[in-house]
Amino acid sequence: MTYPHNPVMTPVINATEEDRAAFLVRVYQHLALAVAAFVGFETILFVTGVAEAIHSFLVRTGGVAWLAILGAFMVANWFAAQSVNKLDNPSAQYGGLFGIAGAQALIFAPFLYQVFSYNGAGTVASAAVVTGIGFVGLSVVAFVTRRDLSFLRPLVMWGFMAALVLIVAGVIFGFQLGVVFSVAMVGLSGASILYQTQNIIRRYPTWAHVGAAVALFGSLMTMFWYILRIFSRR
Repeated sequence: MTYPHNPVMTPVINATEEDRAAFLVRVYQHLALAVAAFVGFETILFVTGVAEAIHSFLVRTGGVAWLAILGAFMVANWFAAQSVNKLDNPSAQYGGLFGIAGAQALIFAPFLYQVFSYNGAGTVASAAVVTGIGFVGLSVVAFVTRRDLSFLRPLVMWGFMAALVLIVAGVIFGFQLGVVFSVAMVGLSGASILYQTQNIIRRYPTWAHVGAAVALFGSLMTMFWYILRIFSRR
């Protein structure tokens, strides 16, 4: 795939059918690459004992440390988003892709360690399968529906902002966000996947497949987090 020196921001929806198909293949190839990178980084964190160390540290220090990790995760997400939006710089885009995969692995490490320890690998596998099925189903809906789903954008933006406020408040004031919150977050992640899947076709140029993959990856991992949270409470 070559990147134009003076890119014209022609969205994929206005490209030829062949170019649209090639774009989508590249998007999902890079989404799979991001997932594989996440698994690779997570494996390193477990093998080296870093996941256990982070979990132990969080158990000892409590909510403040979780806020610090959440803040670092948000900063890493921001830098990754800035990198993948540099459409004429493929190196920066791939740096953003692997950067967000590493950040996701780091934030997941203590949670996965806890689930593996108390619930077993079967819980993680079940959550992963349900997440995959949900993602595929939502992607199909986004592709086949003729309705413009851009109305979901403000819902997703304000929904995640409200969720962040609740998470921070829960850490500060010590109240638990239960299963209802997790179910709501799964629904919000689903809305995000619907919007982003349609958005990458309507707004992204044909060479912006890495940025499109990263956008989908973030929502996919958020859905996995909260489905795993539901499964781990059984």
